[in-house]
Order: sequence, then C-alpha cells, then structure tokens
Amino acid sequence: METKGSVEKGKKVGSSTFSAGQMEALIALCDTFLPSIDVSQLPVDDLSAIKFYETSASMAGTPRPVSVMLKEKLQHPKIYLSRLALWALSTWIGTFILCGRLSLSSHFPYFLRFSQISLQKREQILLSWSRSYISLLRLLFAAAKIFTLLVFFTQVNEKEENVSWKAIGYCGPDPNFGKQKFSPKKVEKIPNQRSEGHQEQEDSSKDDLFEPLYKGIMNLNQPKQIIFDKLEKLGFPVSTSHSKNPKIKSFNSSFVIKCDAIVVGSGSGGGVIAGVLAKAGYKVLVLEKGSYFSKKDLTLLEGQAMDQMYLGHGILGTEDMDVLLLAGSTVGGGSTINWSASIRTPAHILKEWSENYNLELFESKLYQEALDIVCQKMGVQSEVEEEGFNNMILRKGCQKLGFPVENIPRNSTSDHYCGWCCLGCKDGKKKGTTETWLVDLVDSGNGAILPECEAIQVLHRRNDKITDRRSSAVGVAFEFQRQGVKEIGFVESEVTVIACGALCTPALLKRSGLKNPNIGKNLHVHPVIMGWGYFPDTPSSDVIWPEADKKSYEGGIVTAMSKLTVNPEDSSYNAIIQTPSLHPGMFAALFPWSSGLEFKTKMSNFSRTSHIFALARDKGSGTVTNPSSISYKLDNADEENLKKGLERVLRILAAAGAEEIGTHHGRGRTLKVKEASLEEFEEFVKEESSRPVKNLSTPLCSAHQMGSCRMGVDSRSSAVDSKAETWEVERLFVADSSVFPTALGVNPMVTIQAISYCTAQSVLEVLGRKRYI
Repeated sequence: METKGSVEKGKKVGSSTFSAGQMEALIALCDTFLPSIDVSQLPVDDLSAIKFYETSASMAGTPRPVSVMLKEKLQHPKIYLSRLALWALSTWIGTFILCGRLSLSSHFPYFLRFSQISLQKREQILLSWSRSYISLLRLLFAAAKIFTLLVFFTQVNEKEENVSWKAIGYCGPDPNFGKQKFSPKKVEKIPNQRSEGHQEQEDSSKDDLFEPLYKGIMNLNQPKQIIFDKLEKLGFPVSTSHSKNPKIKSFNSSFVIKCDAIVVGSGSGGGVIAGVLAKAGYKVLVLEKGSYFSKKDLTLLEGQAMDQMYLGHGILGTEDMDVLLLAGSTVGGGSTINWSASIRTPAHILKEWSENYNLELFESKLYQEALDIVCQKMGVQSEVEEEGFNNMILRKGCQKLGFPVENIPRNSTSDHYCGWCCLGCKDGKKKGTTETWLVDLVDSGNGAILPECEAIQVLHRRNDKITDRRSSAVGVAFEFQRQGVKEIGFVESEVTVIACGALCTPALLKRSGLKNPNIGKNLHVHPVIMGWGYFPDTPSSDVIWPEADKKSYEGGIVTAMSKLTVNPEDSSYNAIIQTPSLHPGMFAALFPWSSGLEFKTKMSNFSRTSHIFALARDKGSGTVTNPSSISYKLDNADEENLKKGLERVLRILAAAGAEEIGTHHGRGRTLKVKEASLEEFEEFVKEESSRPVKNLSTPLCSAHQMGSCRMGVDSRSSAVDSKAETWEVERLFVADSSVFPTALGVNPMVTIQAISYCTAQSVLEVLGRKRYI
C-alpha cells in the first residue's frame, strides 16, 4: 500500500533546519513507519479508526518536530549519524550504500533516492536495518523509530487532540481535571507575582494553599531589583559588586548572593537537605536547572510533559542506545514525575552496604530513624482502594500461579487512582518534595528556590594549612537567561550540596576541577525488560473480563509487586516484577514494529494492552561523563536475571487471561494463548524469554540511575566518604542516588531521602548546629 500524497504534504510542514533533500528523506522515513493505509479491504468501520489508518506521519505534521528534535533538542554523541544518514538517503548513491539492491529500479535511472522507493520496499529496508550485523544500521533504525512514533502519538493540535487517540482508546489528559490551555510555566504568571512598577502584594493568595511553594519561587527572568529585594527580604544579602574572594572575583558574574548553604537540585536528595537545613534556622538557596510547574496549570499531556519536565526532553540513552533512560528535570526532580513507589531500603542491602563496604551508617539507629521520618513525611501507606488495569492483571496472574505478590507502599493516598503522575501530580496527593520538604524550606522563611538556573561550577579554594591538601567549597557559579540573554550569577555559601542526580552530578564535579577517578564511574541503571498481553474489552471465546471499562493507562501506576527469588531461603532476589506507566508515545516508541499496517493494528489495542516488566538489580555498570555521554555494559548475570523475569512476566499475563502475549524483541513472536496447546505455550515462553537482550535486539529501559559518585571509606574506591562529603573538597557534599555503593534493586526514592536526611545531619555539624530531627 502506498502513502497518499504524504511526501508533498510533508514538504509543506518541513523544517528549514534541514535541506530540502534531507527533509524529503525524513518525510519518506516517517511515512514508512506510519503510512496512510487503504482501509477498503480491512474490517474497520469506525470513523475515528478509519481516520487513524488513513493518516500518515507527514499528513499529521510529524516530520517537522522530528527534524527539530534531531537538529536542536537531542544531545547524543552519535546524533550526527542521523543527520549524515538523512543526507545519504537524499542521494541515490547514499541510498544504495544504506539500502542495497532494494533501492534499485528496473527502469532508468535505475538508482533511486529513498523517497522514490515504494513503501513495500522501504518497509523491507527498515526491517533489514533492525536486524543488520552492522551496529550503526541497528542504531539508525532504533533512533528513527523512537523519534517518529513518539512524536506522532504525542503531538496535539490547538484543541489538544491527536488524530490517533480516539481510535486507540486514549482519553488524553486526565478528564477528572478537564482540559486546560497549556502555557510554559513562568512564576510571574502565578497570581500575586508583582511585575515592574507594581507594589508587591502582601496578602496571601487563595492559591497559596494549593501552591505551597508559591512564595519561595524566585524567577530570575524578572528585573534584577525585584529579585534582589525579594531575596534580601528573606535574609539573603545580594551584591552587584565583585566579591573580595579571588575565586569569585575571577568569575565574571552579574551578582553575588550570600547564604549559609546552597543546594543544587530539588529532588528527593536536594529537597530533603534544603528543608532540614532551613527548618533548623539556616539560610538556604536551591538551584534547579528545570522549570517550576504549578499544579493548577499542569496539562498532563505526555509530549509536553516529557519535553519540559524530563532530562534531555525525555529522550536519553546510552551511547549505543541499548538502554533508554528517564530522569526528572523540574522543581521536585524525580519525585515530581515518578510512580509513587515508596519502598524502604531492603534489609539485605543495608547488611551488604554495612558489612561489605564498611559503611556503618546503614545499620545505625540514625538511618532507621531517617527511614521512619521520611516515610512519615511523605505519608507512605500500602492500601489501595481500587486497583488499576495493569496491577490488577499482575496480581491476578501471580495469585493464580502461586507466585508471591505484595502491595507496594506509596507516598499517596489509598484513593489516588491516577495514571498520569508520570506527567506531574495535579491534585497534590502524591507527596513528592514539592509537597513536603520544599514546603518546609519555604514555610521556614529561610529559603528560596531558583528554577531554570543551571550550576556550571563549584568554586573552592585551598585551605590555609600547608599540610592540608584539601580545598574548601565557597559557592556555586550558575547560568540563567534573562530575556533570552545568558547571564552568570554566583552564590557564596558556607556549605555546598550537589544533588543533581546520578546523570548530572558527576559532570558538575568534574567541571569544578575534582579529579577523583571514581566520579562518573560505577553507574547502575536497574535495566527493565517488558512483556505485554492483550485483554479485549468484549467477550472472547470463553474469556470474559468484567472490568471492560478499565484502561491500561489509568489507576495507580505501581501498586503490586512480585519478587523473583532463585533461593527461597535467601532474603535477596534476582529481579522484581512491576507495571509501568505507558501513555501512547512511550508505548509506541517501545513496541516492536514490522510494518505500518501491523503496527497501527497493534496500536488500536493500546487501551487494553497490559504491560508488565522485570527489573534487575544490575551487577553491570557504566560511566557517565555527562547526560549526553553515557556508556553502560550489561553483565551476563543481569541478562540471565532479565530473561528469568521475562519468563515469569509472560506466564503471569497468560494466567491472568490474556488473549495474546508477546515481548518487545525485534524478532519476537506473539501467541494467541487460548488457541495454543500447553506444549505450544511452553515452547513459546521458553523461546521468547531466551532471546538475547543486548545490542538493540530489544529496548531496555531505566527510570533509576545510581552509584556514579558512590560512597565509601577509601578515596581509591569511592567518590565521597561515609558522610557524603567529597574526598577532595571540604564542605562539598553529594546528596542523591549517585552515592549508592551498589545498585539498590527496588525503587530508590525512600533510600535517597533517608541517606540525604543523614547527610543533612553531617552538614548541620559542619555549620555548627546540633543534629536536627
């Protein structure tokens, strides 16, 4: 089936960032993944479904945002290859090199450009790339697939609608909150933010209770004097003259703010320390690279949320794209967009870190108190009033097979039936740092949060003692934009805390001159592999699902969990089984593709396709130079644990009543469960769970990154000491998941907060105040 005028229409929406030839190739590439399908021979009669099948990627305007993504947004060491590939595909010789004999024609001119090749042959070419022995071709296929499908299924028109959503059973943003117009969040747009020439309002806004951080957000895009007045009113001296400190003087900053402690990052690590220090009476500033998004203005649109609330616009990957990475980059960090799972540090992990790494903290009374305090702060509880579709299937399958299954503690109320929390929590029932520790910071009157400010360097000076080779941190230089122009500011502080996350903290420390070889090493990612099952909402043979109204994207994201244990007598486990949050964009980006027709048919089942994943506590590790340069190698033991987990996932889906099951493997098969014999089922499960998971054969994902500045008792094997202070620089602490000695094995939020709470006690000692609880 050929596309219907897609190239011509696509040219009109093309971006000028690429040449006409490159855009022509990109349009053809996008339309190969998502062509216009003639439905006259298909059993499709619903108007929305007909429109979905007949709409190609270029008819929907997909190539333009894809081109912008490739040219402007993505930072990856191999992104140049995609641009080079588009150039090659715009020429006949380049097309022949990349596509081989399938690009040849029996008629003059014999050699064709990619856009001149028939759709059927283009589909064959893409499949050959996905299975090629040449790694760069596999990478090209994976990148093109992810970008095209993610954009197509998340882009919206002026009415916040997508051409596919009704056909695939997706309602868009949570209808419980209605649809609101989206506008990028700038703090001055919140009521009561004064503008130049207006008297600042002293009254408390009606929105203050709903937006508890309102008074503490300082947007530096406002006129300087307004910001200076606000900061000084909170007790932060500001100077526009250069500091006498030579380190600061050498840095050409627009102004200098003084405080007791500067915290870089506002997530589960930075938020805790900022709240504890401010409540103890110290003046604390929080720098956050991401933007601030008020609850009342969250759109819950997948594409916009990923673009603006996730690191790397929601598309990060290792250098070979073997692992796709998700990390928060907004006020509240990962706690703002995570899935609510609030699991205490497992006992066997505490024992391992204490005994094998000589870190007494993890079997101390202080750490146990910290776990209690952070869980109480977040309102952690395990009750679920109504379970969502995915977790209901996980629980039912486990119970039927006799597999262990348990409730997952969450930092949200038992009635929090929300599948959109990965896009921000609109009702505030999820108690991330924006609802807890950062509120303490603001309510104390001792703190402020500076969003859209990226720390570029920690400045430190040599100590006066000749025998002391260490230096002391004196503050942070940061970059921000004022009316589109970049400026530099500086915060002078007694103590500096870095809490940028395991992907960003190492880069900042290295830019700041720290040389410890462990900085950026030992990165763990908790690799995840998924299986899926289709559960029709109408009776099928002898299977009737009474929950026909439930959708895969609704309800609590993770409320049930099963542990895969090889040795039942061992308290540790090889993998955990949970459910993901997959809205249409990420669902499409991860789901296997073999042809445009087959893919659109599978996407039509989106709302009743359940996903379950296996997560491994990885022994393999990687290196992070910066978020756009991450290498990672999966250990053989990790691969085996993922395979064992995937086997269990397939069995759970089948036991729960799935009509069809499959995986994300590029060469994977699917199975109609009720039509298969027991022997056929066992053969299928064995075959699909035995397939290799490396080298882009199947997409691996990671929402947990840790260990890149690990804690230890020896500078030769760790980046920070047992109090999370860097070995090279005094008064410089790290407070995020990068300090984990090893991979954790479960969702890390509670562990990050507990360690950071303990680190806060060490910071208080440095500042001269007794321990605070």
